[in-house]
Amino acid sequence: MAYEKEQQIALQAAAAAAQLCEKVRAEKLSNAIEKPDESPVTIADYGSQAMICRVLAEAFPDDPIVGEEDATLLQKPDMAACLAQVTEMVSEYVPGTTSEKIIEWVGRGKGESAQRFWTLDPIDGTKGYVRGDQYAIALALIEDGEVKVGVVGSPAMPVDFANPEAGRGVFFVAVRGEGAKMYAMDLKPIRDLKVNDASKKADFRLVQSVEKAHGTPTEQEAAAKAVGITADPFCMDSLGKYGAIARGEADLYLRLPSGKYLNRKENIWDHAAGVVVLEEAGGKVSDRHGNPLDFTQGSTLAKNTGIVASNGVLHDDIIQALEASAAAAV
Repeated sequence: MAYEKEQQIALQAAAAAAQLCEKVRAEKLSNAIEKPDESPVTIADYGSQAMICRVLAEAFPDDPIVGEEDATLLQKPDMAACLAQVTEMVSEYVPGTTSEKIIEWVGRGKGESAQRFWTLDPIDGTKGYVRGDQYAIALALIEDGEVKVGVVGSPAMPVDFANPEAGRGVFFVAVRGEGAKMYAMDLKPIRDLKVNDASKKADFRLVQSVEKAHGTPTEQEAAAKAVGITADPFCMDSLGKYGAIARGEADLYLRLPSGKYLNRKENIWDHAAGVVVLEEAGGKVSDRHGNPLDFTQGSTLAKNTGIVASNGVLHDDIIQALEASAAAAV
């Protein structure tokens, strides 16, 4: 199997980070701190990044890691209490952890993109995490500009939205060219992932972000209706949305920035792992113009505008609908 070691290490690292994140939330330590860019961060974000970067550094010491969090903020005097909490929490899983090691591990996540590198979001959907809802741990390996391995850990996501009794907590895992699978929190495989086909078109659904600023809900819902989606959309935090489409509970995800976010470029760690999971489940991902996502531009998708992720069946139609809408608005 291609990338077998990378897949195993990535899954194990994400699983360890998920345990820490759930413990932090259970102990009600998930209060958010505002970063300079006004986005939230918690001790779980830092703890998750530290644990994953530590594992990757040991297994693949030559691989850079492009992650969301930065150790610079964590080193400021007014963050001393936060750093102490992160150190204490990680030390429960990694005995002998010191504040210096936390800084080193978190700091390793600010590497530069290269011919081969990892991209990491230690908690995608931090606002959802803080409010006790959905979030994801996302880790992906990018090689020659293509996402080769992706792990999306969704500890709060039901195993089956239609059957709450089936439990919660899943990992979506994919290796390029080898399909995608869903695993339980104990890392036992549950099933292969497969998007909905055209036979289920009458039941296709739109999934979108809880945070309205992450897109343009009115335009997104109008575009969905234009391609025949009549069911009410459902909302969830994090790139677990890619997993929902990959396992057939949704069929379309649009991220169309507007207003003060109109020129915002997406961070690669917010999408890379979800992209390979969905594509290996039979879906398709592009920007709003139908262009493939370009992961060769550093930490952002600098050459792309917006995100369109679908089961593949309606992808061309939704791109046409978006282009028509844009033309009519001129």
